[in-house]
Order: sequence, then structure tokens, then C-alpha cells
Amino acid sequence: MTMMVDIRKLSFINEMAKVGTNGVADNMSKLTGEDAQMEVTKTNFIDVEDIESQLDGGKRVGVRVRLLDPPHGHILILFPEASAKKITAIMLRDVVDDMGDVSGKMARSAVEEMGNMMASGFIDGWADVLGRAIDIAAPQLVYAPTGDIVTRTASLGGDDLALFFDSDLSVPSYQIEAEIYAFPDLEEFVEMVNGIEVQPA
Repeated sequence: MTMMVDIRKLSFINEMAKVGTNGVADNMSKLTGEDAQMEVTKTNFIDVEDIESQLDGGKRVGVRVRLLDPPHGHILILFPEASAKKITAIMLRDVVDDMGDVSGKMARSAVEEMGNMMASGFIDGWADVLGRAIDIAAPQLVYAPTGDIVTRTASLGGDDLALFFDSDLSVPSYQIEAEIYAFPDLEEFVEMVNGIEVQPA
């Protein structure tokens, strides 16, 4: 199995990142009623040990979601702590009148639900492009410095190299920010990309 990507398919990898992030933005827009803005900031192959040096050192709250179907791997949805608090308020606004009454368990559940919704939007975009169903496992809540979370997730694949999709989401009217990282199983992802028919120009 070659780990080399057909050079004609490189644009497709960028397209996968864009389609996934568009799905996230759509789901966030539906929830907030405001236009969410999504930008793919990096799409590259990177040594797992070098990832942490490229990340913000602050703590993040979010979810890790495992893909149960090819290309397998994991998706990370991470929020700065201030954004996580705003998300909790949005998710629970129809449930509680006073956010001071919200328990830690309720807040964690809200973040998990939001993260799962965003991850589902990302994966649905991929599934449409690949023409296959991709199921995901229940989201796992994460809370730690960004580098710790991302490096740990990247290393779960067991490869020294990871395909690093880094995207930023913002909902300006709510001042919510989020970061999305995708780490598909490298061998499966490369095989799927190389198997895609390229239309002649």
C-alpha cells in the first residue's frame, strides 16, 4: 500500500476540508439563527510530534469523535473556554431561566451535544462527497491544553504522520469561536483519495 497521494488528487483533499467545514457552519447557523463563518486555515501532512508547536497553548473544551467507517480516524471540535460558556447558554436557553442554576453535568452535556452536532455536519459533508455512509461513535468530552488534546488524538492512529485539517469557525454576533481538526486513518484516506476518478479537463 503506497502512502503517496496522486498529485492530481491534491485539490480533492482541500475540497474535502471545505465540504466538511461547510457542513459544520450550516449546522451552527441553524442553531444560532446567525450566519456562521468557516475558514480552512491548514490542510497538510505533518509529523505528529511537530503538531503541538503549531497550536495555541490555551486550554480548550470540546469533543473527540471516532469515525466507525472508512476513512476511520477522529474528528476534534474544540472551543475556547469563553466560547464553551456561550454555547452552554445557547443550548440550554429553552431549558433554564437562570444560567446560575446550570450544573456542571448540564454544561458538559450541552458542549457534548454541540460538538456532536458540529462533527455530524463535518462527517455528513464527507459522506456526500465519498458517496458512502460514515457512522460516528458517541462524542468523548475533552478538556486540556490544545496541544495535549490534538497531539493525543493524532497519535491514536498509530502513525508518525497525520493528515492535519485545521479549520476555524466563528459566529460573530455571539462571539463564539471553534476549531476543527480531522485525523482520518492515513492509509485508508490515501487509498480512498487515489481511488477517485479524475475527470479529464
